[in-house]
Amino acid sequence: MEHSENKLALYMHAGSGNHGCEAIVVSLVRSLPGGQITLMSNCAREDRTYLPEAVQRQLSIFEEQHIGDHFVTHALYYARRKLTGDAESFLRYRYRALTGRGKPDLAVSIGGDNYCYPSMVPDLIQANAMFHHQGTKTMLLGCSIEPELLQGEGSKALLEDLARYDRILARESITYTALKNAGIPKEKLRLVPDPAFLLPKDESALPAGFRSGDTVGINVSPMAQAYAKDGDAVLAAFADLVQHILDTTKMDVALIPHVTWARSDDRVPLSDLYGRFSGNERVRLIPDLPAEQLKGIIANCRYFVGARTHATIAAYSSLVPTLVIGYSVKARGIAEDLFGRSFRYVLPVQDLSQSRQLVDAYDWLSANEDEIRYDLAGAIPLFKARAEQNGEEIRTLLNGS
Repeated sequence: MEHSENKLALYMHAGSGNHGCEAIVVSLVRSLPGGQITLMSNCAREDRTYLPEAVQRQLSIFEEQHIGDHFVTHALYYARRKLTGDAESFLRYRYRALTGRGKPDLAVSIGGDNYCYPSMVPDLIQANAMFHHQGTKTMLLGCSIEPELLQGEGSKALLEDLARYDRILARESITYTALKNAGIPKEKLRLVPDPAFLLPKDESALPAGFRSGDTVGINVSPMAQAYAKDGDAVLAAFADLVQHILDTTKMDVALIPHVTWARSDDRVPLSDLYGRFSGNERVRLIPDLPAEQLKGIIANCRYFVGARTHATIAAYSSLVPTLVIGYSVKARGIAEDLFGRSFRYVLPVQDLSQSRQLVDAYDWLSANEDEIRYDLAGAIPLFKARAEQNGEEIRTLLNGS
């Protein structure tokens, strides 16, 4: 794929401290060999810390301009926006490296689930409009959107924005069907699994003494706690689950973080959980690691119980029976595409109020282990083959089709 340095840009990348975001970048770049790609990042330092060297060599990494960090600049742009009504001015500043002479032919929004979070939608809309006004094509990749957001009078601006994309890759069928029913043109819409299904696993960081195939991996996130009716009850349920595993099996438990941002750090609830079993050698806390190494650890688990979407994708794609503690369409849609239903495979965190619910869900998972592995063994090769379409769609748009 021959193109100039700024022909292809990836944006809406929150930084590789979220190892799901990292997994998307790594998987996409590995599927797009042969040219330089611009990565517009919210935190370039994280990307230079975690992304593999081979991937970084293919990237020109730029950090977004953080207007909130510069009072005078923020005041000037705010005044300009008030006087001219130019809502896109903030986004032109934020993505300055992708404007003017640096404008790409194609800008791919890789934070596809950002539309699940209402506070992020205005920036998504303005960025998409800004790119189109400067003549840049846009793609929304790995998209998940709650169907109700596409309905009713309040959805008009969102639907106009979505119709502006040159291509939308929905990563699960619930979103795909909702977009199609909302009138997004069929020629712009594709159903393509998350590129992170293609992420390689790296077992080099597997801890000494890790009991491969005889360990339950557990991931808890502050975001899942925030969506619950009672975040403390969620952590208490996980503590009871760990105790249940220790009491009824000989398996170990590995507590695995997947996001380590200060504002949403999995290590906070996991360290609390680890502290409740202080001194028990069967419970270990996995340190922060790059996405491929985390997947190498998750792949060596017998079961996985997780809240972060891409931690569960790492488990699914490694054929590990997985219980998802979900809070949005992402979890339901991926499970339905894999198994034909989300019931039993996804426990909505909003419904999690008693420990027995989590223990029972885990017991069902372990009782049906063989059937689940069989289903994953049939589904995952197809998912991986279809996930290759992410790169193919990017190449198609770059070539003008």
